[in-house]
Amino acid sequence: MSHVPKISDSEWQVMNFIWINKTSTANQVVDALSKITNWKPQTIRTLINRLVNKGLIGYEIDKKDKKTYHYFALISEEDCKKEESRSFLKRVFNGSINAMFANFISDNQLSTEEIDELKSILQQKKKG
Repeated sequence: MSHVPKISDSEWQVMNFIWINKTSTANQVVDALSKITNWKPQTIRTLINRLVNKGLIGYEIDKKDKKTYHYFALISEEDCKKEESRSFLKRVFNGSINAMFANFISDNQLSTEEIDELKSILQQKKKG
């Protein structure tokens, strides 16, 4: 995986919409995010442009009308989440995954199923 630029919380919302929809016009992104945020259309268009400039989304111009841009992700959601997780771990817990897990586990109620799932994940990791 190549370097993934830092994504703001607002940019994550745009990326999530594009990942879900595979390809979207600016108007589709604006319509959807206007319903769940208080952002103005120009703010959403600015976020789209930032993501293009960061190399996280690309676009194709509509072959018929030559004015509409269809945006699509250039990086997977999984790669972005991995990079964000690494950054968070390094920034907040000095890179210590043990400290992070201890913090999350001690601060949250876990069901028996969740504990079993974590045990299973750790066993798989231990096996290689």
